Amino acid sequence: MTTITVYTFDGGRLCGFEAAGHAGAKRIRGYDLVCCAVSALTQTGVNALCSVAGVEPRVEVKDGYLSCFLPEGMDEQTQERAQIVLRTIMTGLTDIQKIYPSLIRIQQKEWRQADAYDESSALRS
Repeated sequence: MTTITVYTFDGGRLCGFEAAGHAGAKRIRGYDLVCCAVSALTQTGVNALCSVAGVEPRVEVKDGYLSCFLPEGMDEQTQERAQIVLRTIMTGLTDIQKIYPSLIRIQQKEWRQADAYDESSALRS
């Protein structure tokens, strides 16, 4: 199962997400498609944050894992563009979850300073 954790702050504004895990066994028809769809949405979203919103997010990628968090200190206009991109990603992921609820789970967490990216820590599992 792929778990998407969406982080929010400041009254529901999105500040980032983590996608972890694989959708299912490759031996079952259709499951690879779900993994590919999640990967395509999340990676395209990261690229759109850069090219469309003009934001350089903090990104971490490894097998079965992608995290993307907005930088601090963005002006209001840039923040709004970033919100459009992040909400678009979440809309697509929610649509996939509706079709394949046993393969993708989306959860929401309030951002806390303790969640902040620590460059000295090891990669998350």
